[in-house]
Amino acid sequence: MPTSTDARLPVTALPQAYRLTLSPDLTWFTFTGTVEIDVEIPEPTDTLICNAIDLEINNAQIRVADTTHRVQTSLDPDQQRLTLRTNAALSAGPATVTIDFAGTLNDQLHGFYRSTYTDRDGTEQVIATTQFQSTDARRCFPCWDEPAYKATFTTSLVVDADHLAISNTKPHNEYLLDDGRRRIDFAPTMPMSTYLVAFVVGPLEATEPIDVDGVPLRIVHRPGQGHLTEFACDVAAHALRWFSNYYGIPYPSDKVDLVAIPDFAFGAMENLGCVTFREVLLLIDPEEASQPECQRAADVINHELAHMWFGDLVTMAWWEGIWLNEAFATFMEVSCTNAYRPDWKVWESFARARSAAFDVDALHHTRPIEYPVITPADAEGMFDLLTYEKGAAVVRMLEQFLGEDVFRDGVRSYLNRHAYANTKTSDLWDALEEVSNQPVRALMHDWIYQGGHPIVAASLTPDGLRIEQRHFTLDPEAADGRYWSVPIRFTRDDVAQTFLLTEKSAVLPEVATLPRSLNVGGTGFFRSAIDGRTFPANASQILAQSSPTERHSIVDDLWALTVAGEVTAVDCLLSLETFRGDDDLNVWQALSTALHGLDRVTPADAHPAFAGRTVALARPSLQAIGNEPTATDDDRTRELRATLVRLLGTIGSDPDMIEQCRGHLDHPDPSLAAAALAVVAHHGGTAEFATVWDRWREATDPQSEQRHLRSLADFRYREAADQLTAAILGGTIRSQDGPYVLARALTNRSTGAHIWDFIETNWTELTQRFPSNSIARMLSGITALDTEPLLERVGTFLDANSVPQAGKQVLQHRERHVINTRFRTNAGPMLSDHLRSAEHSA
Repeated sequence: MPTSTDARLPVTALPQAYRLTLSPDLTWFTFTGTVEIDVEIPEPTDTLICNAIDLEINNAQIRVADTTHRVQTSLDPDQQRLTLRTNAALSAGPATVTIDFAGTLNDQLHGFYRSTYTDRDGTEQVIATTQFQSTDARRCFPCWDEPAYKATFTTSLVVDADHLAISNTKPHNEYLLDDGRRRIDFAPTMPMSTYLVAFVVGPLEATEPIDVDGVPLRIVHRPGQGHLTEFACDVAAHALRWFSNYYGIPYPSDKVDLVAIPDFAFGAMENLGCVTFREVLLLIDPEEASQPECQRAADVINHELAHMWFGDLVTMAWWEGIWLNEAFATFMEVSCTNAYRPDWKVWESFARARSAAFDVDALHHTRPIEYPVITPADAEGMFDLLTYEKGAAVVRMLEQFLGEDVFRDGVRSYLNRHAYANTKTSDLWDALEEVSNQPVRALMHDWIYQGGHPIVAASLTPDGLRIEQRHFTLDPEAADGRYWSVPIRFTRDDVAQTFLLTEKSAVLPEVATLPRSLNVGGTGFFRSAIDGRTFPANASQILAQSSPTERHSIVDDLWALTVAGEVTAVDCLLSLETFRGDDDLNVWQALSTALHGLDRVTPADAHPAFAGRTVALARPSLQAIGNEPTATDDDRTRELRATLVRLLGTIGSDPDMIEQCRGHLDHPDPSLAAAALAVVAHHGGTAEFATVWDRWREATDPQSEQRHLRSLADFRYREAADQLTAAILGGTIRSQDGPYVLARALTNRSTGAHIWDFIETNWTELTQRFPSNSIARMLSGITALDTEPLLERVGTFLDANSVPQAGKQVLQHRERHVINTRFRTNAGPMLSDHLRSAEHSA
């Protein structure tokens, strides 16, 4: 991991309270400000050091008692530090630092930045907003910009008279200035870290507040979108009540504003009381959005509100603990969404997110969930699948091992003990140990501080059931002797049992039969095999007795071992075909992933045969639920239909399905309309591209806009790719979206190499324009460029062009690129021979 020079501030002062006044100018994209900071100086000194970058420091002074000291300032842009030096030593004790400064409302989506939208009259409107996590508060005002330096913040904003201005707390005073602007003074916050400070100013509207047990809740949005706020209000109101009850602590501030921002680098940000979001994750019409789009919005709203306690009230002391903040909030988002909509079965859906984490964690270049963080770039690199999805899966595994009530009691103890303070990871383990009397620290140590995960196998011996684990990797040569404390959950005589495997192997003499699964409920973060095989010989019997979660795990584990070369591609295909007629959404999503993976490496001459096998596998399940929705369908049935339609229309190239989809772009069922769009884009030409382009540009809701934008990357001809990339360079596609569109376009079998040409040619401009946290996400698409010439070419380019803020993620993408190329080389000819042989013998 990184070993850079320590970027932490020397302890020259401890901030207690900030009084911050800001005047943003939305015409000239600038701001001016003054900050007064009450500090405690621990020992006499003539030098105070805080953080600042991209600011003009105009004046500074330090007052101690009745003496005001003149200050010499020096700003170090490399260290992002502001040094304040006085002519005489400052005595230990309280002091007040006052700094006048100015800055630019940048267009980089971090710090205090500008976002734009076009109103109904075609006029461009400008918003000033913030994104301070991890270390960008220093771009807005001089501060001690580390999470352990908690303080209160009293903000005042001076804004145009007709602009809405919000911050972390309620306004308590507002008046007109002589120049016609308004000054709004906001109430002091609770003690909190600088990265949680927020303010938003501009031509925006807010819904009327609703009362959630004494907490006013609003949605802030651009004008004309108020009709898209009801769903978010309902989700958020449920979440505030649910979290208050779960944590056993009332909401820790005075109001909640959820703010939709047109340009936003992340998905959302948990600023206390002023939570910011991408519009697509907050403004939603449930009648027009698909079930996954609704669930994604609910998940993100719940995630950010979970942070109000776990992250905002209690905060990690340094950035290596960000994993716990984000992993726990991800775990809590699923728990809260499950309580909000039990019919969505979100813990089963979480298995798909966990599968994505498995894929990264099965690489040699995985990382421990927690690792030393030194520089701001190190902190930025922590925001990845391993922090969120693996972290949440490990927390879920622990909760199920301890029991839900015991786990909740431990969380309550932790929050009460450390409210308004900072913690390290072990503080949570200590609280859970106290209430559970279980060795939580020892259990969690290897899951947190070493990367990877095991595959756990069960086999019968004369002495009983043997359970053993080994390190699982997609490149078997990268595996080593590491092992974990693994909570095993299996059913014996229809009774669930838990066994903690703390060594590489153990024998259970009292168990004389093979269990169906070693991971009942799918809550363990490990792959599994029964009797030496991931897919047992008596498949039909096992599948008939297995739960949907267990069947999903079978498919998911099977595909992972196929990519790793431990199962042949042909055996994988034959095993997948035993699932013909399955009726579960998650199982079909796992089947679809495996089928897409096999289809991608199948040589062109065998594609028709593979398409026929796919149709034969998927069609019975679609026939069972029908091509068209019925009044009795629930959300998961509608999404299952959409999954099958996509599969039949893309890989299956079923002519009837393709034709049906052309007429379903405006289907009243949004899930089916989304599936039809995917099929039309896959097979479409210039006319269809123009239609989808117009629908993207003319969309009236964020979900439809994003759905059509992303699908433009799926058209399989070069002119479509060129129009897409021109829109990225020209700014028609927002910089928040460009990296994700390019990542998807790289996976396009027909035009992916052409998209890589574009990225190589325009690398400097793209990396300057896109948010820094999104470059690694853009590069995730290289894993689909799985031919030897492209492998060499991409590798040479990335050797010469590093991504310092996400070096580990780029290494992961490159390793998976090697694995996928190897898989194509080995599996392609084998699949071709099998498919042609089977076709001839039919």
